[in-house]
Amino acid sequence: MLDRIAALFSRPQAARQARAERLYAAAAAQSRAPVPFREHGVPDTLDGRFDSLCLHIFLVIRRAGREGGEGATLAQDIYDLLFADMDRTLREMGVGDLGVARRVQEMAEALMGRIKAYGDGLDDPDPAPLDAALRRNLFGTRDGVSDGAVSAMVAYIRACDARIARQSWAEFCAMGPDFEDWAVSR
Repeated sequence: MLDRIAALFSRPQAARQARAERLYAAAAAQSRAPVPFREHGVPDTLDGRFDSLCLHIFLVIRRAGREGGEGATLAQDIYDLLFADMDRTLREMGVGDLGVARRVQEMAEALMGRIKAYGDGLDDPDPAPLDAALRRNLFGTRDGVSDGAVSAMVAYIRACDARIARQSWAEFCAMGPDFEDWAVSR
């Protein structure tokens, strides 16, 4: 009897978790595409890969946030998955327990700063704020990044944001974010 009652309460939680995992996996897969690293000078380093992931997680969280309560809950679930993944990755890299907690905290603060900067940049029709945020974050460890590379990434991000915003909530949740093809950045 208790098992049946527990199953009633766990099904919605399991479905919500599966949805968050699907969206997180889609963002992670898109962030690993070779185009930004090979063609636009995004550093193919641990930091560059983290920033690419943050950018795509930002786009997913931004879309989810537009839905209010249910979307905010889903955004938090995705955020939690990201940092559980970062914790696991750091441990696999051999970082000790005390170091993991500190680094995950630093990553969380970094993500929050990027969410603010990218959101402000997308909300501004002037490309300069988004350009500056990308130079500071996505290209942060790379000297001499070309204006063309940054402009290509700005175009890609704006196109992704618009395309994902056009998805219905049901389609977004069931099929994942409809990221723009990387070809728009070429």
